[in-house]
Amino acid sequence: MSKEDDLYTLDLDDASFTRACGGPCTEGCVVLARIGEAAWALGDSKRPDLEPLRFTSEELSVAGIDPARFGLTP
Repeated sequence: MSKEDDLYTLDLDDASFTRACGGPCTEGCVVLARIGEAAWALGDSKRPDLEPLRFTSEELSVAGIDPARFGLTP
């Protein structure tokens, strides 16, 4: 994998995370942020000390996650 393709080289400092829950959410859960043209960061709001995982738009789609469902532009 080249450095340009390594999602973990993308900066998260300006990432704006949105709750990406599938139902009623009272204590927080999964958070999602766009970090590049076709790149996303997926984190756990209950564990903000852990670095979010990174995924391409294609990987999210295959997993059945549609960012538009949570108000994010795919």
